[in-house]
Amino acid sequence: MTKIKKAIKQLRKTIFYRTSHFWPDKMYLCITYWLLMGGKLDLSNPKGFNEKLNWLKLYDRNPLFVRLADKYEVKQFVADVIGKEYVVPNLGVWDRIEDIDFDSLPNQFVIKGTHDSSGATICRDKKSFDVQALAKKYEPIMNRNYFWMWREWPYKNIKPRVIADTFLDDHTAEGRSISLRDYKFWCFNGEPRYMYCTVKDKNIYENFYDGDFKPVDINHGFPRHKPEFEKPTDFEKIWKLAGTLAKASQTAFVRVDFFNVEGRIYFGEFTFYDWAGLKPFSTPEQDLELGKLIDLTKINPTRT
Repeated sequence: MTKIKKAIKQLRKTIFYRTSHFWPDKMYLCITYWLLMGGKLDLSNPKGFNEKLNWLKLYDRNPLFVRLADKYEVKQFVADVIGKEYVVPNLGVWDRIEDIDFDSLPNQFVIKGTHDSSGATICRDKKSFDVQALAKKYEPIMNRNYFWMWREWPYKNIKPRVIADTFLDDHTAEGRSISLRDYKFWCFNGEPRYMYCTVKDKNIYENFYDGDFKPVDINHGFPRHKPEFEKPTDFEKIWKLAGTLAKASQTAFVRVDFFNVEGRIYFGEFTFYDWAGLKPFSTPEQDLELGKLIDLTKINPTRT
């Protein structure tokens, strides 16, 4: 019976998501919240962190957010606010993969969709890089609008394009190349409050810290990594930069990501709805406490 119930539940989810384009935004978010969070989404009086992020999807539709979510357009915004030295150098922007002149690119680079979410492709050696496989991968990506998945409004009106960025590499003391570690700053009403690091191994680990880099007991559904991470070089400077960008972003909540590569600081991205506002905390109380930090009173709701 348990297997039958699970099968029925999965079938309902499949039917729901495949017909998602036909659902009004508010109804879609309420159903998705119920499916993934196991409770009712209160949009008339949101209190929790996740509830408020879903409220913001519907009612805080600042046109600036489209520019900040666009992986090409955001570069100029960041350069204007904190300086171009914090922007990963761009190598080109094109409407299609087929338009890219790969001969003009360096041996190593990163390909991304301007409208994409976590779909970057890294070229570490151009001689062995499979351009045909890249084109096949990006064919569905270039025709996909990421708004429809979780109703994250800033994605809806981004023009799908392809960019190539400079490849950032980090090394150990022995010279061995390692994965970049990014630092994600939760900013509330223009002020950074917490930063977390994520490690993806066989499991995903997440460690939260405050402005003094003291460990904070926030559990967003992932275990804490042991030992604790070392304090990043120039942590205080990065914290300040995150705050400057958060203020300029005109958001009640935003996550601002940075990389620190061999002593150089680079902006990563803005994220307006961390985990789409659909990631439970370890306790409902933690969700409510963090929700108190998001002030919705200054927002003039955009009716949808």
